[in-house]
This record gives sequence, structure tokens and C-alpha cells, in this order.
Amino acid sequence: METPGSQSSLHRANLERVVRAVRMAGSLTQAEIARSTGLSAATVSNIVRELKDAGTVEVTPTSAGGRRARSVSLSGDAGIVVGVDFGHSHLRVAVGNLAHQVLAEETEPIDVDASAAEGFDRAERLVKRLVEATGVGPGKVIGVGLGVPGPIDVESGTLGSTAILPGWSGTNPSEELSGRLGVGVYVDNDANLGALGELVWGSGRGAADLAYIKVASGVGAGLVISGQIYRGPGGTAGEIGHITLDESGPVCRCGNRGCLETFTAARYVLPLLQPSHGPDLTMAEVVRLAREGDPGCRRVIGDVGRHIGSGVANLCNLLNPSRVVLGGDLAEAGELVLGPIRESVSRYAIPSAARQLGIVPGTLGGRAEVLGALALVLSEMGDSTLLDGTLSAEGSAQPGGRPAPGMPTVAGARPAEGTGTSAIA
Repeated sequence: METPGSQSSLHRANLERVVRAVRMAGSLTQAEIARSTGLSAATVSNIVRELKDAGTVEVTPTSAGGRRARSVSLSGDAGIVVGVDFGHSHLRVAVGNLAHQVLAEETEPIDVDASAAEGFDRAERLVKRLVEATGVGPGKVIGVGLGVPGPIDVESGTLGSTAILPGWSGTNPSEELSGRLGVGVYVDNDANLGALGELVWGSGRGAADLAYIKVASGVGAGLVISGQIYRGPGGTAGEIGHITLDESGPVCRCGNRGCLETFTAARYVLPLLQPSHGPDLTMAEVVRLAREGDPGCRRVIGDVGRHIGSGVANLCNLLNPSRVVLGGDLAEAGELVLGPIRESVSRYAIPSAARQLGIVPGTLGGRAEVLGALALVLSEMGDSTLLDGTLSAEGSAQPGGRPAPGMPTVAGARPAEGTGTSAIA
């Protein structure tokens, strides 16, 4: 048996630190591994050689700063992860490997508000079909990340807001999907997953503190503090859409008046333009028309940006993030919406906080949430799955080790019973 502080225990801990760093980044040079883990270059070189010999990682020639280097990534056959994203009008599923490569991805329309059972049934069918399409055996599925457009109670794992998803109230999405697929399922709301997706792969890379703002049928924010998603004790942190802008304003679905959502969400904004642009107008079309010069659409996009900026200014004053990433269809409007957001932030935020804030569009578009779901599994999975069996001489690992310094993690997300590699029947 390993004893704390023994050479064997220390070696195992170093193996896990290197695997965790590579797992979260997708691929790193050995110098980058040394910087992110705090290990010496010589230790990293020896560990990478050991992991390569065991088939856990792959090493390929690359260059960094004009110099030759070696890129380290997890083996392509080490396992796969699945991301599932429920939007209010779509279901998107992606299958990826541990080297951050998406192997299969598909989107289909769905009315997620109607029936939770139907949504889970369709997700089950699509996941199984895409896993089969990759040609990777179902026994290689390590876990599933699941995003839903509503707040998750961090203690019970249930959806409790009847106003947001009435057909899902009281359901436990993790247990429901895990029971169908036979693998561990990690669940979070869509804004948090969008933040995680942009943090790992998109416009949030390199930022330790950021807010991801998603404007769609509702308005939400995913908050990253010191590299970790912040949910709050009840799981409702980031509900920026329910900041009150006007106490005499329109009644919001939450029951209050004049929430930010009533001035910015698609369900409230589109009716302003439908008399002149037709009843089938979508937010994506509003953005396209605004970019083409339509004055009405430009005015609406600008007004939405100024209102969002008021909410961002509040976040700026409270949390002082270094970056705000705007997601959803609205991000495609570019400076037509980002300019007004910056204008409001400059007006309402503390000057010192506003000066430090970067406001940028997301780079992942509608894929941010499903990629965030993949990243959720990569964040939460233990390293034992990858090390045990290939490095048995080092002894058994204890899952749930501390993250390497600077690596993004997700606090509070918990899988259903049975987490680990098992088959999707």
C-alpha cells in the first residue's frame, strides 16, 4: 500500500497532475506542462515518457516560439466523452475524445418546454446513434455532460423553476439520462456551460475571471471566478436577466416587473419588429438585417446592447471580472451591440473596474454550450480511469484530486451514481 509522502505516492500524484493538465488543455508542450503543474522540466520529461510507453498519451513534433517542441495529448483511444445541450428549441449532441477533438456532432429541433420525457428519449436516441457513428466502442464512453436552460439545485440536482421549464419541474436530469445511457452524467445550466466552453476553447481562454452573457429566449450569465464556475449555494448565481431595470416595466415570467430580460430577450424584443418585418422574424434574422443596414433592426440591437450594458455594469461593480463574453445569436451583431454595451458600462460602472474590463463576442457561437458540456466531463472525471490498468505498478489512484494550478475546474457539479467507464447499450 502507498503511504502519504512516500516516493510511490508522490510519483502517482505527479502522474495525475500531468494527465489532468493535458486533459483540460487538449494538448500542451512539455514546457507548458511544466509551467501549469509547477513540476521541473526533467520531471515532466520523465513522466511524459512513462505515460507514452503506457499508451496513455501521444507525443507529436511541433514548434513553440520558433523552436522545436513536442506536443503532448491524451491517446485517441483512451476514451470518449459526450455533450448534450437542451436549448428551448433545439437538442445538440457532440461526441469528443480526450484530445479535445469532436468526432461527431448533430443538432435537431425540439420544443424542450413541452415534455421532459420526450426530451430525454430523443437525447438517448441521438447519443447512441452518434457514439455508434464514431466507430468507438460504447464501453469507451467515460461520461456525459448535460446542459439545460434553467437553474439546477446544487443539493438535489433537480430543476425547481416552474416558470422557466414548467414541463421539467422536479425532474433530476442527471438521474434521468444516466438511467437511459448507463454512464455517469454531469449536469449544469446552459449559461454555465457556455462560460466553460468559451473558457476552455473560445474567447475566454487565458482569463481567470469572466462572465459569459447568453441572450436568447431568456438572459443568463455564467460566472467564472478564479478559474472556476461559480454557482452560489442554491445554484442560481448568474441570473442577470432578473436584475430590475424598471419597477413599472413589463411583467416578467419570474413575476417581477421590468427585469433586464423583458428588455433584451427574444420573446420580448421580436414583437417590436414583427409589425414591420413579419411574424416569423427570428433574432438571427434581426442581427443579419441590422448588419445589412436595416434602421429598425439597428435601433433595436442598439437598445438591447445598452440594456445589457446596464446589467454588465452591475456585474462589473460587484465582481470586477476581467472579461465579458457575449454569446448567442446576438454576438453576431459585432460592434452594433458591443459598442452600446461598452457605452453603458462606461456610464454606470466604477471607472477603475470598467477600464480593466474587456467585452468581446464569443467565438463558439451556438456550439458553446455543447462544447462546454464536453469540457464539464473533462473537468470532473477522475484521472484513475486513465491511469489504472496502464500504470498498475503505481498502485490505485484516489479520484477527485486537487486541480493543477491555473487549470479551469467546475465546482459543485456531481454525477449520478455509477460514474465511470461503462457501456451505452
